[in-house]
Amino acid sequence: MRVLRTWSGLTYRQLSGKAAELGGALPASTIATTLGRTTLPRESFVEAFTRACGLSDEQVRRWLDARTRIALGSPPRVEERIAGDEVVSAVARPEPRRWQRWRAPLIVVAIVGIVLVGALGYLTWPFNTSSKNKVAEATVPGLALREIGSWAQIRPARSPEFCLAEGKDRTQLYSGTVVAQQPCGEATSPRVFIDPVGDVNAVQIQWHHPDTGVGCLTVVNEGMGHDLIEPRDDCGDDSADQLFTIGPAGPPEAAQYVISPVGTSQCLGLRDQDTAAGTEVVRERCSGAPDQLFLIDLIPPP
Repeated sequence: MRVLRTWSGLTYRQLSGKAAELGGALPASTIATTLGRTTLPRESFVEAFTRACGLSDEQVRRWLDARTRIALGSPPRVEERIAGDEVVSAVARPEPRRWQRWRAPLIVVAIVGIVLVGALGYLTWPFNTSSKNKVAEATVPGLALREIGSWAQIRPARSPEFCLAEGKDRTQLYSGTVVAQQPCGEATSPRVFIDPVGDVNAVQIQWHHPDTGVGCLTVVNEGMGHDLIEPRDDCGDDSADQLFTIGPAGPPEAAQYVISPVGTSQCLGLRDQDTAAGTEVVRERCSGAPDQLFLIDLIPPP
């Protein structure tokens, strides 16, 4: 479904508006949350989402049929008749799966994977994708992000034993969960997904937490949390507070990056250039200091 959303070229809010025009209800936050999970979406969501993406009645029916087969645990159809006597094999080029539920039964994962391969094989048939493709390589020079996004690990370059993970405001002035550097590999750490957005060379940085679900990293612009970064579940890929640019810093072999809120001359860095575990990530003036440099490693899907 994320591939379909990428093909449509529509933001979450635009999809929500399209659904409303068609008489459905599809909040942008619901779209973001649903696309970030591996649980089977409701039939009503699949129908409203596929119609909002611009699919025909027949194409929508095929998506609903695929969902039903997953729900019933039925084996997927190896071949589907597309039009007239033309038969297109459902086992087309497989698209690496982005999402996986940490505790999902293996058999369900296998069924979902097989059926989705068939669905993606079908999707490549009726669409003229050449006009919709986004060159993900141009989004972050030197970082081979996939067009539909990539799982990643983000670490401060000067202290690579730490990863960007959950933390708290150490001043205790802000009570929400914020982004901080923490030892890598902690069991409850959120998984990071970098999602290229639109044509502005920006990305959305998503957290997939085993307990709290999907959140998009957001710059706090008000109150006692001003300039901190927190995960919010109301993801919107047209929200400037949730969009970032990632640019290379130094020679290519250094593989270091600067992360900036979109449309600003500011950078993300570690508060007061502290090196301790739990140091908060904040928005600050770009200075070229070591605390503003990050390592970004693309990793296999979970």
